[in-house]
Formats: sequence, structure tokens, C-alpha cells
Amino acid sequence: MGSGLDFESVVARHYEPLYQFAFSLARSESEACDLTQQTFYVWATKGHQLRDLAKVKTWLFTTLHRLFLESRRRITRFPHQDLETAERELPPVSPAAGARLDASQALAALARVDEIFQAPVALFYLQDFSYQEIATVLDVPMGTVKSRISRGIAQLQKLMAKDLAAGETGTQT
Repeated sequence: MGSGLDFESVVARHYEPLYQFAFSLARSESEACDLTQQTFYVWATKGHQLRDLAKVKTWLFTTLHRLFLESRRRITRFPHQDLETAERELPPVSPAAGARLDASQALAALARVDEIFQAPVALFYLQDFSYQEIATVLDVPMGTVKSRISRGIAQLQKLMAKDLAAGETGTQT
């Protein structure tokens, strides 16, 4: 490992207190196990970078805490929902209608999205630009870019769902 400490001795010495700390944060046995295991994985891959070997314990606890915070942010951004509960929020579109959707229809719907949202959505999804690159190109703050992409995608989804529903009934919008 190159850090002067072998992996097994670090695990043997710090596993129990790390697990207890993880359990106090997560309040779940399985999540505490995952956090502890992930912390030791990070140690195995990056522990050699630690210059002061006396700070191993602090490094491990800091790493575990950061992993916990990252997992909470991910849960906040992407909350888990059972399909049965989310089903009533989904637009009523049959699987056959989804199969008929193609890129030209998506581009046609994008052309009907409010103009202020078109460029950020197109640059992000069609040109693979980063938020920062889009902000530079459009000369707007990055938060504005994120907001415009989010709102543009919401409009695009509504338009496409409307188009699919109209296609199923044979009417045009």
C-alpha cells in the first residue's frame, strides 16, 4: 500500500468505532455497513496519499462523514419512489406510443419550447456541453443555466406527452 500501515491492521483497529459512528449517522445497520465498507475502500485506493500516519483515524472518520453527506445529498436529489406510488404522477402514455417516438419528433417538440429554454436544453443534451460551457456561451450565471434546462425539459416533456396522446387519438396539436 505504500503508506507504512498494512490494510488489515487499519481495518482491525478502526472498524468497530467507524461502524458505530456510521450507525449513529445513518440509523440503519445495512447503511452503516455500506458506509464503513466504502470508507475502507477509499482508504485502500487513496490512503497512500496520507503523509502523517498519526492522522489515519481522523482521515477515516472524515472520509466516512463525507460519504454519509454525499449519500444524503443523492437521496435528496433523487428520492426513491416505489413504482406503484409514482405511477399516478406519470403521463398516460401507452407503451406503443412511446415506441413510435423518434428523434425528429423530439426536435420538433424542442422547437416549440419557449425560446429562452431552447438553447440551454439543446447545448446540454444535443451537444454535451457542461453547465459551465453553456453559461459561458450564453453569458448567464450557471444557476440560470440549470434553471433554464430544468424548466425547458419540463416543457418538453409536457409537449411530447401531449403529442403522444394526440397521436393515439388521431388528433393533432
